[in-house]
Formats: sequence, C-alpha cells, structure tokens
Amino acid sequence: MHRLDTWLELAKRLEDMGAHSICIKDMAGLLRPYDAFELVTRLKQTVKLPLHLHCHATTGLSTASIVKAVEAGVDIVDTAISTLSMTSGHSATEAVVAIMEGIPADTGMDPLPLREIADHFREVRKKYEKFEGTLRGIDARILLSQVPGGMPCTALMKY
Repeated sequence: MHRLDTWLELAKRLEDMGAHSICIKDMAGLLRPYDAFELVTRLKQTVKLPLHLHCHATTGLSTASIVKAVEAGVDIVDTAISTLSMTSGHSATEAVVAIMEGIPADTGMDPLPLREIADHFREVRKKYEKFEGTLRGIDARILLSQVPGGMPCTALMKY
C-alpha cells in the first residue's frame, strides 16, 4: 500500500524529469473525497505542474471526489456527457458544470449545447446497447474488495 509521501515523492521526480502535467488516475473509483482534497492540496504544495483528475464512477464516489479536488485546486477533471456517464464511466459533465456554477471554478459552459450533445448520444447509445455491461448504478462491493470493476473476482465470491 502506498502512503501519501510515496505519491508526493513520485510527483516531484516526474516534475524533475520534465513532465508537463500529472494525472491522478482512479480507474477503480476508490478515491474518497477527503483523500482527493488532501492529495491535491499536498501535490499543489510539492509540484508546480497542472494536476488532472480521472475518476471512474463505479463506486459512486467520483462526483464528490471531483468537488473536493476542485476545492483543493485541481486543474483538470474528466467527465462524460450524461447519457454516457456513471456506472463504469465518469461523472456527468452537466452535473459537474452545475455544481461549479457561480464559484471560482465555474466552467462557463452553456448547458443548452450540453443538452443537445446528450440528446445525440442518447440515440447513439441505443445502437450499441447490446455491447454494454450489466452494471446499472454503482457497485459498492468494490469499496470493500478494492478490486476494480470488470476484473475477475471469483476469489471474493462465496460458492
């Protein structure tokens, strides 16, 4: 298990090697909101590089983690248009835009074009429905198992 100091040291090494940015990649959706706040705060104190947050929504933590990371000064967050968001994807763009409205992190994005984009992909998604997984909502079991969604977890199952 890595401690915060491990990540700070790695970030400093990356900066010293000439990296242009650092991405916190949370593919399993395990980054808890207050941990995101502390990590981004400490990284901002350690390096001068832009910080990018990439969280998947599988466990239900991603939107709250994005909010706390923004409060701590993260520079970039990944989202997905609402009709393709959540489950094993990212938090909904429209929700994040609405949360940030009127604060210093306001995106300035107009919600009307976002609605048009969502409408478009609502139709596109129907075409690919047969290829989608079975997850509908979140999978909180990942918070306990620490095994990202989609990975085999037969060892965790009771027979």
